[in-house]
Amino acid sequence: MYAFLTSTGVVAISEIGDKTQLLALLLAVRFRKPVPIILGIFVATVANHALAALAGEWVATAIDPDVLRWVLGGLFLAIAAWALFPDKIDESESKTAYAGSAFIATTIAFFLAEIGDKTQVATAAMAAQFGNLVPVVIGTTLGMMIADVPAVLIGDRAAHRINLKYVRWAAAAIFAVLGVLALSGVKLL
Repeated sequence: MYAFLTSTGVVAISEIGDKTQLLALLLAVRFRKPVPIILGIFVATVANHALAALAGEWVATAIDPDVLRWVLGGLFLAIAAWALFPDKIDESESKTAYAGSAFIATTIAFFLAEIGDKTQVATAAMAAQFGNLVPVVIGTTLGMMIADVPAVLIGDRAAHRINLKYVRWAAAAIFAVLGVLALSGVKLL
């Protein structure tokens, strides 16, 4: 349960202001079809985060536990620093978002936008740390949905009311705490 709750909270907070949340806003404005967009976000997130979690679990079994502790600690601290900087949608990702139906465009755009994104890296790191793929993937997917569904439903009206600077600082603090705990040898299970 701890892996699920941590994964959900970390991703929900770090996703606010992330490029995929901006992509959700863009798609909502472009297609004005919230249900296919939300389903596309869900499918893309499950696929992307399941692959990331599998990679994270594999790394956890392939690396010595002491080395893994240092790698994870450093990775969480790097994600904390990364979370401090606002994301922007790359030009290539916005072009992908306009092709085809709302569901297909969302699924493809979200899957591609998540490659190398901090939430994907965090998913792999949490799967390696917790050693339990299913609660991590369910948690990170739920975290993405918690952050992105309101962006789709409400659109850019709510985005102007949230101070993303404070959200980025909160996400950075959470990742920094996870990094320090991992470096100190605290098992987060």
